[in-house]
Amino acid sequence: MKIRIIGGGLAGAEATMYLAKRGYDIELYEMRPNKFTPAHKTDKLAELVCSNSLKNESLENASGILKYEMTVFDSIVMESANKHKVLAGGALAVDREGFSEYITKKIKELPNVKIINEEVLSIDVNIPTIIATGPLTSSPLCDELKRLFNEDDFYFYDAQAPIIYADSINYDIAYLKSRYDKGEASYYNLPFTKEEFDVFYNELINAEQIDTPEFELKVFEACMPIEVMAKRGAETLRFGPMKPVGLRKPDGTTPYAVVQLRHDDSEGKMYNIVGFQTHLAFNEQKRVFTIGRKKY
Repeated sequence: MKIRIIGGGLAGAEATMYLAKRGYDIELYEMRPNKFTPAHKTDKLAELVCSNSLKNESLENASGILKYEMTVFDSIVMESANKHKVLAGGALAVDREGFSEYITKKIKELPNVKIINEEVLSIDVNIPTIIATGPLTSSPLCDELKRLFNEDDFYFYDAQAPIIYADSINYDIAYLKSRYDKGEASYYNLPFTKEEFDVFYNELINAEQIDTPEFELKVFEACMPIEVMAKRGAETLRFGPMKPVGLRKPDGTTPYAVVQLRHDDSEGKMYNIVGFQTHLAFNEQKRVFTIGRKKY
């Protein structure tokens, strides 16, 4: 039996591997590299275009239970994630390049999977099909889906996740710690006094933003740009991504606010600014997020 899967992201790769292992013939459609989305940069399957974190591993919360269940069901995403872990305390974070390369290689090795690098413009309802194109579905396929399901429109909202180089961190200021000492102390923490936080906050809310792309229509609460969050009030940051609770400094004191840095690659050369997805212009990101040198 032939199954068509449209989209080679996390869901499409997972569905492809699962069904192919069970004897189905798979046609996997992925339009990259012939056509790229506004966010993708490579031709690899399962490319991570935002955070490299798959969230908490603890079985005491829903994300940990989900990952455990995926592992039980022989998930290729979990297999690759566990092979390409980077230090992230109690969370599961991965080296994004190794993660996607591993999944791509594994799927290409399957004899009953045919990868077709074409943009899908229409759906053949007579062929069993999984549509796994996610929030960056191309416009022609969106139009086809709207026609098939009699919907008016779809929308997507996301933001960039800033990455910094390890050699830009001021290690006289940064200290290693995981919140509440859970897991290995693998996050670099940049502490702020109230005065430093106030300067950073004012710079942030007044910084220049890029024009919002047409495919992003409104704020998605689960992935809100840091500057949008800040405009709801300074305490929103101190009770959100800059929460200092459980992150005592080496001298035992708790800072007024904290920025956390998480490994973004296995070599420790790049770090992700945790919770700092943004729509700031690139030059403004460099100016406002020069944390560790200017401390804001």
